[in-house]
Amino acid sequence: MAEDVVSIARTWIGTPYQHQASTKGVACDCLGLIRGIWRERHGGEPEAPPPYTPDWGEGGGQEVLMAAALRHLVPVDRGADWLPGDVLLFRMRARAVAKHLGILSQAGEAPRFLHAYNAHGVIDSPLTTPWQNRIAARFRFP
Repeated sequence: MAEDVVSIARTWIGTPYQHQASTKGVACDCLGLIRGIWRERHGGEPEAPPPYTPDWGEGGGQEVLMAAALRHLVPVDRGADWLPGDVLLFRMRARAVAKHLGILSQAGEAPRFLHAYNAHGVIDSPLTTPWQNRIAARFRFP
């Protein structure tokens, strides 16, 4: 179940970063990575994402990404165990809209996450304390 999410996500490592893209080995952004994993697990996408800017409506304060995650993923309670395969939604600044996504690839004392990051592409990064402090919500694939 959750292990297949991590396995699929790892096949995206090295995919170059490109805003609004979602094609394994060609280009993707953080949402594109999640969309690609969804397609491999469930077939088609549950909805086509609207055009979006890199700031995710930050100026207007609309939680567009959070709302979409709540429509299609299963929310995880804050106190629940961290499991590989959890979808992590980040706020890059306090009180800003949530606008970055990743997949927990390793839980425990040295957690890691897979994400598409500007100028790096899809990488497996340490989930350091600064990253952990930015987590706005966790979800799981249905």
